[in-house]
Amino acid sequence: MINIDGSLVIQMINFLLLVWALNVILYRPIRGIVARRREKMLSLESGIGQYEQDARNRDAAFNDGIRAAREKGFAEKALMEQQAREEEMKLIEEINEKAREDALATRQMIAKEAETVRISLQTQIGVFADDISSKLLGRAV
Repeated sequence: MINIDGSLVIQMINFLLLVWALNVILYRPIRGIVARRREKMLSLESGIGQYEQDARNRDAAFNDGIRAAREKGFAEKALMEQQAREEEMKLIEEINEKAREDALATRQMIAKEAETVRISLQTQIGVFADDISSKLLGRAV
């Protein structure tokens, strides 16, 4: 059984000294380590959150840049296509004009040659008429 005497007071003092010694030597450093670890974890978690936000912002900026580049590319493509169509129409018009000029020159040349041939045939019309009439009549006229 438990006797209440001087040894009980010594045991209580011994227990309190042991609790104080364990607190100073063991529990307080462990709690400090746990507190520092908790602080470090919170710091890392906030850093992770910040990095994730930065990554989302960069991704959004990247996507915006790609979208802007595509729009710019499509606009430049449309402009280049329009310029090409205008250049094509200009070239076609130049080719058509050249063809008209060539056709006119050819018609003028043909008309000139036809006139030259007509004039040369006009001079020989009498000879041809005599030949045809002599062939038809069977005698010289």
